[in-house]
Amino acid sequence: MSRYFSDRYASLVPYVPGEQPQDRRYLKLNTNEAPFPPSPGVLAAVAEESGRLQLYSDPDARALRAKMAETYGVTPDRVVLSNGSDEVLNFAFMAFASDDRPLVFPDITYGFYPVFAELNRLPYTEIPAKDDLSIDPADYLGGGKKTVVIANPNAPTGLFLPLSEIERIVKDNDGVVIVDEAYVDFGGESAVPLTDKYDNLLVVGTFSKSRSMAGARLGFGIGSPDLIRDLNTIRNSTNPYNVNRMTLAAGVAALTDAAYYRDNCKKIEAAREKTAAELTALGFTVIPSKANFLFAKHPAIGGKQLYLTLKDRGILIRHFDKPRIADYNRITVGTNEQMDTLIGAIRKILNETGGQK
Repeated sequence: MSRYFSDRYASLVPYVPGEQPQDRRYLKLNTNEAPFPPSPGVLAAVAEESGRLQLYSDPDARALRAKMAETYGVTPDRVVLSNGSDEVLNFAFMAFASDDRPLVFPDITYGFYPVFAELNRLPYTEIPAKDDLSIDPADYLGGGKKTVVIANPNAPTGLFLPLSEIERIVKDNDGVVIVDEAYVDFGGESAVPLTDKYDNLLVVGTFSKSRSMAGARLGFGIGSPDLIRDLNTIRNSTNPYNVNRMTLAAGVAALTDAAYYRDNCKKIEAAREKTAAELTALGFTVIPSKANFLFAKHPAIGGKQLYLTLKDRGILIRHFDKPRIADYNRITVGTNEQMDTLIGAIRKILNETGGQK
């Protein structure tokens, strides 16, 4: 770092995104991107809007917020849009957490949560997940003024808390409960309907996964009008034009083409279950997933060794060095053909290392 870098951030450890190597062509199963392209309607909307890039985007995103409201059964004043869901998560940490409302989230979850907390100098507690890596809702009860963050389905495990347990957590807390639903469209149940009942619930989502728009950077939050006003205060104090024209148009088109994306999600869910069964037959422990990825480990080969061996053979999966999960790898679910390639490569590696059942 330079000698000019602020002391406030000198100890900050940034989030490390999934690798995007350029040295060769890889089968990319490491960043939970969709294996299917955007719908034809999205491509057409982006092409049409590209001719208007000399104009600022609508800072109020009125057309997309109206379409979001129609899709999710809420009013437009209960929707905020962001440059990827990471941005609205950061806004929410800034808006709702403080010294007297500290953050609480699991120790095994999305790695950006502690980074946002450190960036904004917010106190936080990481609550250990259970031995099976599931979240115990009782750990988030007890009332008090805290800001709870739950990824549901959780990442990197894919485990899902039933909506009844989310409601228990929301009812029992005086602070805001942030439910990060980046992967909910792959078999989970959204907590958005609970925002009708509870003014302390913020549901965060993204177009990156189920709607094939990771490169467009579009996220959203849904909550009570008061929570959304708070978030817009932060947004308008940083960048009111935070979502570009093409992405806004793509978002409207994606919601219009909902049937296309629902069909893709069903294909991914089917490929997920097929792959989970095949990994289990090969001796892996596979955590039940409601996301577009699987979290798995094998007794005969370490997580890092498997990751590196697959990478050497042109297949990327995601490995985390955190001690509790170092034996596991997170595997994005792609097409059936992509998953067949992965399983074939893993079978060969296990045969070579003597780990085949």
